[in-house]
Amino acid sequence: MAEHAARRCCLGWDFSTQQVKVVAVDAELNVFYEDSVLFDRDLLEFGTQGGVHVHEDGLTVTSPVLMWVQALDIILEKMKASGFDFSQVLALSGAGQQHGSVYWKAGASQVLTSLSPDLLLHEQLQACFSIRDCPVWMDSSTTAQCRQLEATVGGAQALSCLTGSRAYERFTGNQIAKLYQQNPEAYSHTERISLVSSFAASLFLGSYSPIDYSDGSGMNLLRIQDKVWSQACLGACAPHLEEKLGLPVPSCSVVGAISSYFVQRYGFPPGCKVVAFTGDNPASLAGMRLEEGDIAVSLGTSDTLFLWLQEPTPTLEGHIFCNPVDPQHYMALLCFKNGSLMREKIRDELASSSWSEFSKALQSTEMGNSGNLGFYFDVMEITPEIIGRHRFSAENHECLRQRFWPLEEHLTTETSCRPCSWNRCTLFRGCEVSPKPQISCCPNPGSVSGL
Repeated sequence: MAEHAARRCCLGWDFSTQQVKVVAVDAELNVFYEDSVLFDRDLLEFGTQGGVHVHEDGLTVTSPVLMWVQALDIILEKMKASGFDFSQVLALSGAGQQHGSVYWKAGASQVLTSLSPDLLLHEQLQACFSIRDCPVWMDSSTTAQCRQLEATVGGAQALSCLTGSRAYERFTGNQIAKLYQQNPEAYSHTERISLVSSFAASLFLGSYSPIDYSDGSGMNLLRIQDKVWSQACLGACAPHLEEKLGLPVPSCSVVGAISSYFVQRYGFPPGCKVVAFTGDNPASLAGMRLEEGDIAVSLGTSDTLFLWLQEPTPTLEGHIFCNPVDPQHYMALLCFKNGSLMREKIRDELASSSWSEFSKALQSTEMGNSGNLGFYFDVMEITPEIIGRHRFSAENHECLRQRFWPLEEHLTTETSCRPCSWNRCTLFRGCEVSPKPQISCCPNPGSVSGL
């Protein structure tokens, strides 16, 4: 690290489903440091699989909030031990998995502002959360709350026109409504509700960071046209919700200077700026430097397809978010829940946990897979709403017995069915795609998140 000691830089953080990651970028945009903590590998005491806990009902999915805090501690201590020069950090920002929510207990703000540099963060924040396992984007347990919200505002399309999406189970407003209905005591003891992104920024600020417009668009609560909370949606979810959320801000806002805790413990300069964190998907749009007419595909824990929009035309499929780069514009997005974890499961079952064997099987199969199609949804999918593994022959007959399918056809159908789903979706009808668009594929949204 000695050769990098004098580099002025910015840090980009990614609080994703399966890891916390950091990259350091110098003035020439060169990445000269990166590290990560994988929850399943490095924090075994939390007992996660794929970074989450899937509950017995198969619908409720949560992650331990203190796991995220401890992962940050581990990375910062590793950076310090390596000789990383924090005094050269001019600013930091980052991304968080979208829709996940964190519930700060009454009195937590005082703890944040008075952190001792002699102790790690997770040691001091143990009692700061109303619930210790937070709902995340994989959760599908709030169907009743979704229908209630849509009924309140006049139906699914009305809600989509207002907030950019019909009611989705993973969206934060519906998760808050479920908490209020099923655990009103925990809700009443909550003084602040953060998204994962604003939660992460709050750790660096030493105070509550506001939610940004772009990530706030994934809550079914924000009026995407005028960038304010919808009073009708707030009232449908829980009482006193606006004061627990705070006012949203543009995604490029400087939300403050870094907490004195990080100055004293790690040597950050007191003037280090904290820029609002945003969601991982908006961060991917920013990091890929998309322009109007370009399309990006992100293959991560979830698979997403997104593009830049000037004017929103919300539908009942997909999502319209506020643009993280230009608050006057928007982004359209499709999200598929059964992404990398589903592919890895198929690889483990049929290719001896080897990507090399997986690739050989793909290469030995003709393009188009002889008309065979497969849809693999081990958890309830978002678009379409379906669960299970469904395989169809070229004659459109469903193949119910797995043993009738050779290994190669299993693997090929899983990789070929997703573009079919994208092609049939109505979300992008009417969108202007340039004659020669830049079509980018990002294998991991965390790799482009942050600054």
